Amino acid sequence: MDRISLGNEEFEGRNNAYVLADDGADELALVDTGLATDSVRRDLRDGLAERGYDFADVDDIVLTHFHVDHAGLAGEIQAESDATVYVHEADAPLVAQEPDAIAAVEDRRRERLEEWGVPEDARDELLAFLESAEIDGQPADPTPIEDGDRLEIGGRTLGTVHAPGHAAGLCCFETKRGDEAFVGDVILPVYTPNVGGADVRVERPLQKYVETVDRLADRDYERVWPGHRDPIEEPTDRALTILEHHRERAESILEYLADHGPADAWTVSAHLFGDLEGIHIVHGPGEAFAHLDHLRHEDRVAYENGEYRLPEGPVGLEDIV
Repeated sequence: MDRISLGNEEFEGRNNAYVLADDGADELALVDTGLATDSVRRDLRDGLAERGYDFADVDDIVLTHFHVDHAGLAGEIQAESDATVYVHEADAPLVAQEPDAIAAVEDRRRERLEEWGVPEDARDELLAFLESAEIDGQPADPTPIEDGDRLEIGGRTLGTVHAPGHAAGLCCFETKRGDEAFVGDVILPVYTPNVGGADVRVERPLQKYVETVDRLADRDYERVWPGHRDPIEEPTDRALTILEHHRERAESILEYLADHGPADAWTVSAHLFGDLEGIHIVHGPGEAFAHLDHLRHEDRVAYENGEYRLPEGPVGLEDIV
């Protein structure tokens, strides 16, 4: 697979933009675009130039999800090329930067941060980071897609597999033979995708993410192409490893509550991740909340006055995730 590796200083892990080109049909498509920063723009332009292309030559852009490190340059490329930008219907309003959609996310984030017990100074630090980053890029005019849609781009046929959890509209795009897929941030080769803080719109985020990872494991791809870093040669094994990681994290949270008593999501995130800064001020407690929320729905913890506690009686650890 033809991959352009893109810098990413704002978030951990280099991003990937995948180049799909059919010389005979003269079609050029990109899967994800990277951040709208000067250095990433240069990385992408240079990578395309090495292949004989420029932004103006792009016919189609497929976005795995709305996050700016995947979609930031989509609007700019579309403005130069008139490319069609495909993204799941749940994420399309954010890629278009519709004011109401953005305001709804910001309001929801503020509500969540307060619910999670994030201190006011940390909330201010997060807001300052988000305002100073300036990485949203230009709005795009997206074409919404949904699960099961088939895209004919870059001389290839890609099948859309809706994969919510990390983001409400995250999608995988599998090849015509069904043995490989572009998976965005569903599974990653080095670390686990954030669940809970990465998209505050998602209800029951851990449950949705686990269902997505189970779905990917069941498809048993031979190889997948993630949104960050290197391809994953044993994706089913990696998916199962991530599920085990979340089971162990849930156990750790139950043990913490048993040892220390009731706690809010911010306190639990400090146990899991230590001190947090930048984007992790929302990612950390969001991840803790995702697990606590899942444990609450499974009747493993109780929730009262902003804190989670163990219920009366023994709490089993089997089948947590």
